[in-house]
Amino acid sequence: MSGIIIYKSKYGATKKYAEWLSEATGFPCVTTKEADINEVAEKDVIIAGGGVYASGIACTSFLKKNIGKLKGKKIIVFTCGASPYDEKSVNAVIKMNMKDDLEGIPVYYCRGAFDMKEMSFKDRTLCSMLRKSLVKKDPKEMEVWESALVEATDNEAHDWTDRSYLEPVLAAI
Repeated sequence: MSGIIIYKSKYGATKKYAEWLSEATGFPCVTTKEADINEVAEKDVIIAGGGVYASGIACTSFLKKNIGKLKGKKIIVFTCGASPYDEKSVNAVIKMNMKDDLEGIPVYYCRGAFDMKEMSFKDRTLCSMLRKSLVKKDPKEMEVWESALVEATDNEAHDWTDRSYLEPVLAAI
């Protein structure tokens, strides 16, 4: 069985998971930007990873663009986000991103990292603005991701990456 791991990582957590998958499977890993669709299409298994940003999964644009060449392949997607796993939130992200030709592709969630100091100015500004609006909300009424954002601090890096999140991905192969 041949395979490849393609990923799009903005701040490094998705890359870390892709590299761990590569170690575990022996499959090469490349960024979606560097991936050659003809080489990807030659593989039996395609694992695509991407961070979750504003409810979008970063790697799905590659899959949407190339799904015609990937028909009949085993495709698995893993996402990476700073929030703790929450079934409702993850299902909403899947529903929003995995439609039409991507519907039915299994998606797995891995918890990532959060470091305001590493973020782009735009992302840092958006997170700060969102956090300021959320602190006014009753904590009992917050979604899991909202609580996680409020709890994350500007001065401390958080890394929740853990190889155990990849166990369902490896079992799916």
